[in-house]
Amino acid sequence: MLYIDVPSRELYNKETNRIFTVKGRRLQLEHSLVSISKWEAKWKKPFLRKEKMTSEEFIDYVKCMTLTQNVEPDVYNCLSVENLHQIVDYINDPMTATTFFEDPSKKPGRQRTITSELVYYWMTALNIPMECQKWHFNRLLTLIRVANIENAPKKKTSKGDIMRRNKALNDARRKALNTRG
Repeated sequence: MLYIDVPSRELYNKETNRIFTVKGRRLQLEHSLVSISKWEAKWKKPFLRKEKMTSEEFIDYVKCMTLTQNVEPDVYNCLSVENLHQIVDYINDPMTATTFFEDPSKKPGRQRTITSELVYYWMTALNIPMECQKWHFNRLLTLIRVANIENAPKKKTSKGDIMRRNKALNDARRKALNTRG
């Protein structure tokens, strides 16, 4: 959950040729699967993609993240550069201490397009409760990744690996006990 204080500002309305004041507001934001689903429903494109968002798309995503009720639309035009940095930092925060070690021998395969429906499918397939859709999105993705790792079939140990391990154990025991066999 992120709270940001949007400062009061004077804005200019081109249509009425008038300057008006927008009262500052504290916004409560949540980067979650629910927010992403709302954004994807409006923009009809995946949130997680290689192309950067336009300013308009980003501000609209901030609107989708907003939990505060009855926010005037002009408040989003008053977001300061500092507010925007806070939001980007919050979106990029992993929100977990879990880390993964990548196998350098594995070559990255073709990247697939990830949409909110696919994440909902993963949640269903992995029996992750729907209440987790309100978690910080990066934390939810980490949980999905951990569940996949834990549910993956364990690799069978080859006979050669078993024999090498047993030989090493036997050698260590012989050395510790000063015996030959």
